[in-house]
Amino acid sequence: MRIPKSWVRPITEKIVGELTAEGLVSPMVPLAALMDEAEAIITDELMVEDRLNDEVREVLRRYEGEIEKGNLDYRRMFDLTKQRLVRERNLVL
Repeated sequence: MRIPKSWVRPITEKIVGELTAEGLVSPMVPLAALMDEAEAIITDELMVEDRLNDEVREVLRRYEGEIEKGNLDYRRMFDLTKQRLVRERNLVL
């Protein structure tokens, strides 16, 4: 995650607070439940790149022998694999 996890709750409170204060949303659930759900959604979205990086590492484990022999550059393969997955899945990072 590109921002500290401790920032997610204050960001969530600011977003939900401004949306409700401006009358742009009318919560149909208790505000605490709305905050919890919004925080979970924001956290999940912020972790997309972390999950993608884990998946790329898993893919590259198959080529560990070639990488160790020096036939492949791990960083270059990581970046290329990540770019390919981002394009295939239309991800925004």
